[in-house]
Amino acid sequence: MSSAWHPESRGTLTVHTVSQAVLNVRLAQDITQRLAAAIQARGFAVLSVSGGKSPVALFEALRVIDIDWSRVRVTLVDERCVPRIHPDSNALLVQTHLLQDLAAKAQLVFMVASAADPLSPPPVQAKVAGIALSAAGTADVLVLGMGTDGHTASLFPEAPNLAEALDLRNAQSCVSIELKKPPANAPYARITQTLAQILSSRHIVLPLTGPDKLNTLQQAWKQATPALPISFVLQQTQTPVALWLGN
Repeated sequence: MSSAWHPESRGTLTVHTVSQAVLNVRLAQDITQRLAAAIQARGFAVLSVSGGKSPVALFEALRVIDIDWSRVRVTLVDERCVPRIHPDSNALLVQTHLLQDLAAKAQLVFMVASAADPLSPPPVQAKVAGIALSAAGTADVLVLGMGTDGHTASLFPEAPNLAEALDLRNAQSCVSIELKKPPANAPYARITQTLAQILSSRHIVLPLTGPDKLNTLQQAWKQATPALPISFVLQQTQTPVALWLGN
């Protein structure tokens, strides 16, 4: 990416460029202010989070901020089709790094309900996850991530049913994703919120750091393309998106 390129806020997309050293603390403060406002307005708040290693530092910044966490429901943007106590489960990651300290009082809504094998087929799990997600309520804040390949949630460019998952007319909250060549470090089928479900949230945040991801962002900034699923989030005007860039 050219060092001269800096994305600018446009429409419903706002850009915050901050020091990488303070990004997670600043973003955690912004998120918890929104959750507190939702609790004040509706009596509860819904925070939807992504898995993987990237959000761990954000989770650890969130969990020490004093809000009424007992009124916060935490949902997952996507999940691996493994028992919820499996080491590669996003639910376990959230329990380990977010639902601690002050945030231990928050309620986690599981995408995979079972703690043991055998699990139901992925499409069945997706339907059950969708029911749980709908019951939790609209996400007040939804935290996305992005891979260098342009995937977000488990919306991968090579997913056989990507078009279905990106279709805004799709009434399903969640779909299963079964990649022909899954990542070697996480070779599982997955459940993911659909694009329509992601965009039903009240506010989306996307934190990004590193030159590789910024290069991908520059490509996704130009137009919506299935080759870079995150581009569909960046190009839409339905839902406010805050891009948080660490420099």
